[in-house]
Amino acid sequence: MTTNLQMTRTTWLLLALLSVFWGGSFFFVELALRDLPTLTIVFFRVAIAAVALHLYLLFKSKKISRDIKIWFNFLIMGLLNNLIPFSLIVWGQVFIEAGLASILNATTPIFTVILAHFLLKDEKMTRNKIFGVVLGLVGVVVLIGLEPLQGFSQNILAQLAVIGAAVSYAFAGIYGRRFKDIEAIYTATGMLTSTAIIMLPIALIVDRPWHLSPSFISVLAILGSALVSTVAAYLIYFHILSVAGATNVLLVTMLIPVSAVLLSSLFLGERLHWTAFAGMVLIILALVVVDGRFLRRLLKR
Repeated sequence: MTTNLQMTRTTWLLLALLSVFWGGSFFFVELALRDLPTLTIVFFRVAIAAVALHLYLLFKSKKISRDIKIWFNFLIMGLLNNLIPFSLIVWGQVFIEAGLASILNATTPIFTVILAHFLLKDEKMTRNKIFGVVLGLVGVVVLIGLEPLQGFSQNILAQLAVIGAAVSYAFAGIYGRRFKDIEAIYTATGMLTSTAIIMLPIALIVDRPWHLSPSFISVLAILGSALVSTVAAYLIYFHILSVAGATNVLLVTMLIPVSAVLLSSLFLGERLHWTAFAGMVLIILALVVVDGRFLRRLLKR
């Protein structure tokens, strides 16, 4: 029996908000990388987020399950959605620009559509989804421009790392469907706690963070990535995942470059080129195509 997975108006608004939170993570990483190494950034991002969520549960007098099977699923989800992609993207951004990283990260829906077709019964590949994802990727390239792509042949390992993160996110979107009957706050807390526990010894051994001297800006960047781009973002992410499915929730990766460009324009005073608006229009059209409801209404007339 399949499940009716629809994107409501509220879900679309939440998806847009999620894109802003996750789009900001690329900016936070750029700031943090000035003083901190990759594994330390990832550890503090997930650890601070996990502590914040545990404090929230304590304040609300809520208790997370101690079931070993559930915690095993949290661990797998943490690997797929935190440890692997966070580490690959942060390491990749050491060598490539955030713009190129966001383009490569925007391939996530393609991998999700393909994997969901083979691994899920209720998210089969359709022409709308395929055409919409391809159209969205074209929009992302137009939005960012061709300049970041000129360095694609260089630092190929860093670029492959970000693509690997996109594949990991796709698997996470599919694996996360098993948490649809668990409140988002519990899933996010368990996933981030598991990741933090694994990352602690790795970061201590490799980075030896006690020798680091982060600036105030780097500290703020870590806090922003933990509380905004992780805690708030994952609460929205798991809610959308439960009501709209893996393919729909990961459409956010096509919206992230839009958010990044708009944030740069608003807060850094960067002027928007006409290609930015053209790219945004293509991405919006792509999301309309993937959603399908507007097209079905037109065909009925």
